[in-house]
Amino acid sequence: MNIYIVVSLIAFCLSITCGFIFIPRILNFCKNRNLYDIPDSRKVHKRAIPRLGGVSFLPSMLAATIVALFVWSYAYNGKKIQISPWTIFFAVGLAVIYTTGLIDDIFGVKAKKKFIIQIFVSCLLPISWLFINNLYGFMGIYELPFWVGVPLTVFILVFIMNAINLIDGIDGLSASLSFIALGGFFYCFFVEKMWIYAILIAGLMGVLVPFLYYNIFGKQEKNRKIFMGDSGSLTLGYILGVLLVKFCMDNPNVMAYRKGSIFLSVTLLIIPIFDVCRVVIVRMLHGYGIFHPDKNHIHHKFMRAGLTQHQALIAILAFAIAFIILNTVLFNWLNFTVTILIDIAIFTLFNLLVLNPFIKRNNKQPFQED
Repeated sequence: MNIYIVVSLIAFCLSITCGFIFIPRILNFCKNRNLYDIPDSRKVHKRAIPRLGGVSFLPSMLAATIVALFVWSYAYNGKKIQISPWTIFFAVGLAVIYTTGLIDDIFGVKAKKKFIIQIFVSCLLPISWLFINNLYGFMGIYELPFWVGVPLTVFILVFIMNAINLIDGIDGLSASLSFIALGGFFYCFFVEKMWIYAILIAGLMGVLVPFLYYNIFGKQEKNRKIFMGDSGSLTLGYILGVLLVKFCMDNPNVMAYRKGSIFLSVTLLIIPIFDVCRVVIVRMLHGYGIFHPDKNHIHHKFMRAGLTQHQALIAILAFAIAFIILNTVLFNWLNFTVTILIDIAIFTLFNLLVLNPFIKRNNKQPFQED
């Protein structure tokens, strides 16, 4: 068996183990200190639930990755692992955003301050000379100058962090969509023989397994249910954003030119991306600010259409997988721009012709303020 597959499996399994060790202890910590996510009019859950599940993500990923890399190094007779300057900036950004999420979960952080911190950690990538410098033909655009690529990179990172955070509205949704996207990125980096990234991704995917177990199947009355909180959603969003930028940057010294880089990356995150775009457009059409809170995200709409939380989760995951399969097929026949326009049309028509009629049948308005 390929040594890199073995090392990736080691990272994955170790991370699963770490998650099952950390999460019960986090649950007890939350119970002893009364750290709960309290229900309100915009939330689906009806009971107070611990919300520090995401605290387990970073330490589990790092522990599993470090051990796996030592195994890899040993297998290659002590091969040294080189750390690039951008990796240091990434590590700093990850530590900052993880800490911000943790502080927000425990004490609360104002949205404006959190937004500024998101911009700061996003700026660290271009500073390390990692930014999107090619759109690979989207809208007829190829190479991007530095002054365009840098703000675009910052925008994309902030956007993805918020998209993953905002779609974290029902049990398992944000973590499951992230797991699917991470699986896609794992394949991409593995094929490109960028082993360290593949191992890191495997380490992050592993801890999502025990989290999903406690998040979806855990019983609150037995103190076995937990939410990821901002420490989890911001960490996931930041890592996914960094992986997207890394995979999409056109750098022949690292990877050969890949015409489908941005197309594939967008496809892997298509549901969170499209959902945020739709919600923002609907808010603007109804005269609300783009940050106005409501219950109009895709998971809210599925539930207002009559589905339970778990049914909505399965339906949305199936929707995401269907988009990935469709785009994989269309990529061989159509260009990037046309395929994305088809995706937008499908997503829009599904909302207008499928979800909205069911919502109206249940005497719910397609847009509601809470």
